[in-house]
Amino acid sequence: MSTEPNEFERTEIGEIQIAPEVIEVIAGLATVEVKGVAGMSGGFAGGIAELLGRKNLSKGVKVEVGQREAAVDVSVIIEYGNRLPQVATEIQRNVKRSIEMMTGLNVVEVNVHIHDVHFKSAERTEDIDLTQQRVK
Repeated sequence: MSTEPNEFERTEIGEIQIAPEVIEVIAGLATVEVKGVAGMSGGFAGGIAELLGRKNLSKGVKVEVGQREAAVDVSVIIEYGNRLPQVATEIQRNVKRSIEMMTGLNVVEVNVHIHDVHFKSAERTEDIDLTQQRVK
Protein backbone atom coordinates (compact mmCIF):
# COMPACT_ATOMS: atom_id res chain seq x y z
CA MET A 1 0.00 0.00 0.00
CA SER A 2 1.34 3.39 -0.92
CA THR A 3 1.17 6.07 1.74
CA GLU A 4 1.57 8.83 -0.83
CA PRO A 5 -1.62 10.27 -2.28
CA ASN A 6 -2.02 9.27 -5.91
CA GLU A 7 -2.82 11.76 -8.64
CA PHE A 8 -6.43 11.08 -9.50
CA GLU A 9 -7.50 13.81 -11.81
CA ARG A 10 -6.11 16.99 -13.28
CA THR A 11 -8.53 19.82 -13.98
CA GLU A 12 -7.91 23.22 -15.52
CA ILE A 13 -7.51 24.74 -12.05
CA GLY A 14 -5.43 22.01 -10.39
CA GLU A 15 -5.11 18.42 -9.25
CA ILE A 16 -7.54 16.29 -7.26
CA GLN A 17 -5.82 13.75 -5.03
CA ILE A 18 -7.40 11.09 -2.84
CA ALA A 19 -5.19 9.63 -0.11
CA PRO A 20 -5.29 5.84 0.35
CA GLU A 21 -6.39 6.43 3.95
CA VAL A 22 -9.61 7.99 2.64
CA ILE A 23 -10.36 4.83 0.64
CA GLU A 24 -9.68 2.76 3.78
CA VAL A 25 -12.17 4.78 5.83
CA ILE A 26 -14.84 4.52 3.11
CA ALA A 27 -14.30 0.75 2.90
CA GLY A 28 -14.41 0.39 6.70
CA LEU A 29 -17.68 2.30 7.00
CA ALA A 30 -19.23 0.38 4.10
CA THR A 31 -18.23 -2.89 5.77
CA VAL A 32 -19.69 -2.21 9.22
CA GLU A 33 -22.96 -1.05 7.61
CA VAL A 34 -23.63 -4.61 6.44
CA LYS A 35 -26.05 -6.63 8.56
CA GLY A 36 -24.24 -9.51 10.23
CA VAL A 37 -20.88 -7.78 10.64
CA ALA A 38 -19.90 -7.72 14.30
CA GLY A 39 -16.76 -5.69 13.72
CA MET A 40 -13.43 -5.33 12.04
CA SER A 41 -10.47 -7.53 12.79
CA GLY A 42 -7.26 -5.91 13.91
CA GLY A 43 -5.39 -6.89 10.80
CA PHE A 44 -3.78 -9.64 8.87
CA ALA A 45 -0.95 -10.31 11.30
CA GLY A 46 -3.47 -10.91 14.05
CA GLY A 47 -4.60 -8.14 16.29
CA ILE A 48 -7.24 -7.41 18.83
CA ALA A 49 -10.71 -7.33 17.35
CA GLU A 50 -12.66 -4.12 17.60
CA LEU A 51 -16.35 -4.91 17.61
CA LEU A 52 -18.34 -2.23 15.85
CA GLY A 53 -15.66 0.19 16.90
CA ARG A 54 -15.82 3.49 15.12
CA LYS A 55 -12.64 4.86 16.68
CA ASN A 56 -10.36 3.68 13.90
CA LEU A 57 -12.48 3.45 10.77
CA SER A 58 -9.70 1.97 8.69
CA LYS A 59 -8.92 -0.86 11.10
CA GLY A 60 -8.84 -4.20 9.31
CA VAL A 61 -8.76 -2.56 5.86
CA LYS A 62 -5.92 -2.66 3.35
CA VAL A 63 -6.11 -0.86 0.01
CA GLU A 64 -4.02 -0.63 -3.11
CA VAL A 65 -4.80 2.49 -5.09
CA GLY A 66 -3.68 3.26 -8.62
CA GLN A 67 -4.49 6.12 -10.99
CA ARG A 68 -7.97 4.83 -11.82
CA GLU A 69 -8.41 1.58 -9.90
CA ALA A 70 -8.43 0.29 -6.36
CA ALA A 71 -8.21 -3.14 -4.73
CA VAL A 72 -9.45 -3.65 -1.18
CA ASP A 73 -8.96 -6.29 1.51
CA VAL A 74 -11.18 -6.23 4.60
CA SER A 75 -10.80 -8.39 7.71
CA VAL A 76 -14.04 -8.91 9.57
CA ILE A 77 -15.77 -10.63 12.45
CA ILE A 78 -19.23 -11.98 11.64
CA GLU A 79 -22.07 -12.36 14.13
CA TYR A 80 -22.90 -15.98 14.89
CA GLY A 81 -26.00 -17.28 13.09
CA ASN A 82 -25.42 -15.50 9.79
CA ARG A 83 -24.54 -17.21 6.52
CA LEU A 84 -20.89 -16.32 6.05
CA PRO A 85 -20.85 -16.35 2.21
CA GLN A 86 -23.98 -14.19 2.09
CA VAL A 87 -22.54 -11.58 4.49
CA ALA A 88 -19.20 -11.59 2.64
CA THR A 89 -20.93 -11.06 -0.72
CA GLU A 90 -22.92 -8.15 0.68
CA ILE A 91 -19.70 -6.63 2.09
CA GLN A 92 -18.11 -6.89 -1.38
CA ARG A 93 -21.08 -5.18 -3.03
CA ASN A 94 -21.36 -2.41 -0.46
CA VAL A 95 -17.63 -1.62 -0.39
CA LYS A 96 -17.39 -1.57 -4.20
CA ARG A 97 -20.50 0.59 -4.56
CA SER A 98 -19.42 3.07 -1.86
CA ILE A 99 -15.88 3.57 -3.14
CA GLU A 100 -16.93 3.88 -6.77
CA MET A 101 -19.74 6.28 -5.97
CA MET A 102 -17.68 8.53 -3.68
CA THR A 103 -14.35 8.55 -5.52
CA GLY A 104 -14.96 7.60 -9.14
CA LEU A 105 -12.27 4.91 -8.88
CA ASN A 106 -12.98 1.52 -10.45
CA VAL A 107 -12.81 -1.14 -7.73
CA VAL A 108 -11.30 -4.25 -9.29
CA GLU A 109 -11.24 -6.46 -6.17
CA VAL A 110 -12.83 -6.63 -2.74
CA ASN A 111 -11.39 -9.54 -0.77
CA VAL A 112 -13.19 -10.42 2.46
CA HIS A 113 -11.20 -12.23 5.15
CA ILE A 114 -13.39 -13.64 7.93
CA HIS A 115 -11.18 -13.86 11.01
CA ASP A 116 -13.72 -14.75 13.68
CA VAL A 117 -17.33 -15.35 14.62
CA HIS A 118 -18.80 -13.29 17.44
CA PHE A 119 -21.15 -14.99 19.88
CA LYS A 120 -23.59 -12.78 21.73
CA SER A 121 -23.22 -13.14 25.48
CA ALA A 122 -25.69 -15.58 26.93
CA GLU A 123 -28.47 -13.95 28.85
CA ARG A 124 -28.87 -15.10 32.40
CA THR A 125 -32.16 -16.84 32.98
CA GLU A 126 -32.08 -16.64 36.74
CA ASP A 127 -30.83 -13.84 38.90
CA ILE A 128 -28.83 -14.72 41.96
CA ASP A 129 -29.62 -12.74 45.08
CA LEU A 130 -26.19 -12.04 46.53
CA THR A 131 -27.65 -10.64 49.76
CA GLN A 132 -28.98 -14.02 50.85
CA GLN A 133 -26.67 -16.22 52.82
CA ARG A 134 -26.01 -19.52 51.04
CA VAL A 135 -24.97 -21.47 54.10
CA LYS A 136 -26.88 -21.42 57.41
